Amino acid sequence: MAFDQIAVIGAGAWGIALANVIARAGRSVTLGARDPLSAGVIMQKRESPRLPGIKLDDQVRVVAATAHTARNDAILLAVPAQHLRAAAAMIAPALAAGTPVIACAKGIERGTHKFMTEVIAECAPVALPAILSGPSFAGDVARGLPTAVTLAASDDAIAAALTQALGSTAFRPYHTTDVVGVEIGGAAKNVLAIAAGIVSGRGLGASAAAALTTRGFAELFRFGHAFEARPETLTGLSGLGDLILSCSSAQSRNFSLGVALGQGHALHEAQLAGKLAEGAFTAPALVETANQKGIEMPIASAVAAILDGTMNIGTAIENLMTRPFKAEG
Repeated sequence: MAFDQIAVIGAGAWGIALANVIARAGRSVTLGARDPLSAGVIMQKRESPRLPGIKLDDQVRVVAATAHTARNDAILLAVPAQHLRAAAAMIAPALAAGTPVIACAKGIERGTHKFMTEVIAECAPVALPAILSGPSFAGDVARGLPTAVTLAASDDAIAAALTQALGSTAFRPYHTTDVVGVEIGGAAKNVLAIAAGIVSGRGLGASAAAALTTRGFAELFRFGHAFEARPETLTGLSGLGDLILSCSSAQSRNFSLGVALGQGHALHEAQLAGKLAEGAFTAPALVETANQKGIEMPIASAVAAILDGTMNIGTAIENLMTRPFKAEG
């Protein structure tokens, strides 16, 4: 379980960052670009237009992603959540049995309501599904700034070996077998970060921002509890840690989307050019799943309603502030 040869599928900002991480850890790394044209540009310039100004490590081999890219010791899928199924299906035919396939997206698949590791298990049955998540911005990670994340797999020994393979002095992964807890933290925090951005864009103040983040975490925790996620995971890096980061920084695409909505921009205007806010796609799937399980998530529900146009921001704020008083919990 040395995992000396690792492939990253997806040459966006996060894919570039993770390829650099793996190279710094001393592993052989192949970066597979899903678009052959992008592969050519990155090969030539050694950087991605998704992460301008940050050079790809000289040790990273760049190719156009094909099924053959799966012939490595471990695979990281650094693609958006709603595209992960296609990426997993592409590599499935060439995977060796037991190969770790690590989802690096934070979300829930629309329509199926499946978590990322469930999508991998369905598309690539011979793989060992895993997930990497936590408070991390691609630019920080790519530059080698200190970052700590969580890596989860059902096999504890493999999860631990993967953290050894990826870890370095600047990138510190912690391992766990609580796969669903890590999945939930990443998916829910993206939706809640949109709400935090709305609070900021609306100019509601620091007190409101703190209240929103705290009550949002209560929703995330309730959702996780219903899926038997471990409390220490939900309060750890991939849960509370990622929520704090995403709810407080304009570097967060989800937070920035919320700011634009709070300032009165329509959704199509608020979408950042060329940048994907995963929470906009996860919100309906998160709320639908919560409703099916009878989990109360008023903030996430308000975000979903704002995004689909069934509620305006003023009404959403009024509804949240006029909910019945109750004990904290």
